[in-house]
Amino acid sequence: MVRAGLIVFLTIAVVFTSVFSYYYLKYDHVIDQKFKGQVFSNSAKIYAIPETVQVGEKIEAREIAARLRRAGYAERDGQSFMGSYRLLNNGIEIKPGPDSYHSPEPATIRVRGGKVEAIRGQSGELAAYELEPQMITALFDAEQRSKRQLVKYDEIPKVLVDAVLAIEDRRFFQHGGVNFMRLAEAAWIDLTHQRHEQGGSTITMQLSRAFFLTPEKTVKRKIAEMLIAMELEQKFTKQQIFEFYANRVDVGQRGSFTISGFAAASQAYFNKDLKDITLPEAALIAGLVQAPSYLSPYRHPERALERRNVVLDSMVETHAATKADVEKAKATPLKLAPPNVEASDAPYFVDLVRDTVIGKLNERELNDQSYRIYTTLDPELQRVAAQAVETGMKLVDDQVTKLRTKRVKVGKKKFETQVMPGPQAQVALVAMDPHTGEVLALVGGRNYGLSQLNHASARRPTGSVFKPFVYAAAMNTAIDGTTPIFTPASMVEDQPTTFSYGDQIYEPRNYKEEYHGQVTARYALATSLNNATVKLAEEVGYDKVADLAKAAGITSVKATPAMALGAYDATPLDMAAAYTVFANSGVRLSPIMVNSVRNARGDVITDFKSDKRQVLDPRIAFLMTNMMEGVLNFGTAFPVRTRGFNAPAAGKTGSSHDGWFAGYTSNLLCIVWVGYDDYSDIRLSGAQTALPIWAEFMKKAVASPRYSDVKPFSQPTGVVDVQLDKLTNLLANASCPETYTAAFIAGTEPNQTCDQGTGVGGFFSRMLGIGGDKAAAPPGVVPPPGVAPAEDPQKKKGFFGKIVGVFKDDKPSNNPPSNPTPPPPKPPENGGNGPQ
Repeated sequence: MVRAGLIVFLTIAVVFTSVFSYYYLKYDHVIDQKFKGQVFSNSAKIYAIPETVQVGEKIEAREIAARLRRAGYAERDGQSFMGSYRLLNNGIEIKPGPDSYHSPEPATIRVRGGKVEAIRGQSGELAAYELEPQMITALFDAEQRSKRQLVKYDEIPKVLVDAVLAIEDRRFFQHGGVNFMRLAEAAWIDLTHQRHEQGGSTITMQLSRAFFLTPEKTVKRKIAEMLIAMELEQKFTKQQIFEFYANRVDVGQRGSFTISGFAAASQAYFNKDLKDITLPEAALIAGLVQAPSYLSPYRHPERALERRNVVLDSMVETHAATKADVEKAKATPLKLAPPNVEASDAPYFVDLVRDTVIGKLNERELNDQSYRIYTTLDPELQRVAAQAVETGMKLVDDQVTKLRTKRVKVGKKKFETQVMPGPQAQVALVAMDPHTGEVLALVGGRNYGLSQLNHASARRPTGSVFKPFVYAAAMNTAIDGTTPIFTPASMVEDQPTTFSYGDQIYEPRNYKEEYHGQVTARYALATSLNNATVKLAEEVGYDKVADLAKAAGITSVKATPAMALGAYDATPLDMAAAYTVFANSGVRLSPIMVNSVRNARGDVITDFKSDKRQVLDPRIAFLMTNMMEGVLNFGTAFPVRTRGFNAPAAGKTGSSHDGWFAGYTSNLLCIVWVGYDDYSDIRLSGAQTALPIWAEFMKKAVASPRYSDVKPFSQPTGVVDVQLDKLTNLLANASCPETYTAAFIAGTEPNQTCDQGTGVGGFFSRMLGIGGDKAAAPPGVVPPPGVAPAEDPQKKKGFFGKIVGVFKDDKPSNNPPSNPTPPPPKPPENGGNGPQ
């Protein structure tokens, strides 16, 4: 029996040794392959546009220091290659380092009473100083969709190391990779179905599983996990293993990206560098390791708080923190960074940046060489854009819910109110510097985690935001030598009209079949009259309108009547670029999102520039801006003013199946789009959907120092302002006291006075009250309470059009909603006294 027992023992020993040796050698090779080079691939880093501090700006020195810390500056010389700073009694001293975006020119900013008093550089007094650009994110791995910031063990604060060890692996620095006593305890508790807080895996075993194994729970996987853990312990120091763990562990989800590593977690949850986290913050991060989704502090704050406090108690048990410090930390609420991913990470913007850069440079080289991508994004403006979208889409959702709420019969004489199902409205916002083409903020949808479709670069029918190009083509007649010459005071017929094109007909209709007869071009644009606009396009020439639109970047247009009402597609980015033609003295600028790509030493690898093209004469561009100011001041966009945005601005509402608003000030251009992904009709106008978002965004934007210097639009040489009589649209004099001001190309303004007029502008017009600029309200006069300008009219097909058919490309413009929502009531027409 002894001999038999020995044989069995030796057989088992040989088999075990053989199997162990096989797997030991196998995993030894796997580990060597994984760790022989760089464990984590480098990644390119994406930076925002530099923030500027100006003399007279209201800001504390501590806030400037916080911005510098976020950009990688240290408090002492030599601690960071990016640079350093030193707080003074009355300001801050800044010293850029060798890795800085700027040339290493130090500066001292003096602050008194919360206001910048003076800025002094090496060359003397400065009016402003650019701070180091902040990092937005690392260029993500397209396949894994994860974001990671690598840290060394020495860069991990002791409070976080202590918190992780207290809850995950208290004997980490003593065991050899496997804590057999703890493993046995965990197995016993699992067998008896009791709850256990720590589990049986050590940090080294967790690292083994993360790097080499699947998460399935089997005995075979557990044995492999233990074997790899023991090998890792033989090959690396404890500090190296913890460093691998700190950079690899998953700590949650942000949008559609995995938060990988403690440094990324610190940025995601607290918007701060890892080195700056506090005791309660470290405990929260350590606690999330167990179940990041289940314990998400955004979705389940009560669970996260409870788990954080368990970690804090564990730190008392391991003597990593005192009882007093822990009690104070427990009383601290969860102080999380705003959960709006769009506000901080700008994921839709980053996606476009990635596409832009890898279109010119190799992605592997970008990451391996740790290139720096300096973008045009303004972090503060991005936060404002995200907040405006979040607020505005709640209003849209409320309006959509009202439209879908119906009384449904559920039985004999029984009804109940139900909300009909339907798609969720989507949104895009593009903010741009109209003089450089730099995209300063971009929101491509309402929830990046649910949908990565970027609506800022998705093509949609433009609706009435296209109309200014019809009027611009008409105003061009003042300088291109064609006749007749159109001016803002030219009369256009607004009547039901059938337009023929080829062998088809087109019958646009104004909302509620309301028509105004003879109106000025200025009035027709301000109140977005469909028939008058198509009539003007016909008189100017559809081909001329199409040529102008194509030159501005709206390439899908065709020379048809439907074009005049925005039947053809363009993206919000396309429309932002197209509107620079009006906002930038006739010069079109292509949108850019990247200024430069540099290597790790700061050397420029490649620069990106906006394409410039003169599309309009500066005088025509100013005329259009002047006319579109009227859209806000007394036309369809008047609700912008009632929402508290009072700066000089120009813009245009748009409604097709979607809602649009395009508008700009002297230093900022913004386009907003709202609609459904399935192209169904939102049944709400641009003034009801896109305009409130635009107004909220612009109101906050102009309150910030960088965009607060909003000036009246600059009038170029060759444009004159004249006072016209409202009734005759001729030059006003003392006998015609009711006037309005209009801009004209010099030489095209009316040359007769109001008391010399004939025809519709003479005696009979005064008797009958016809003609005149019906919407030219005098400055400062607004509609009475409860009365707002008419919104973009919906388009309808006439009976004849339904029989014969309309252009197939104009379906969005020609098919009205089945249950159209009426627009707000119109202001009184000022054929006499104007709006009161």
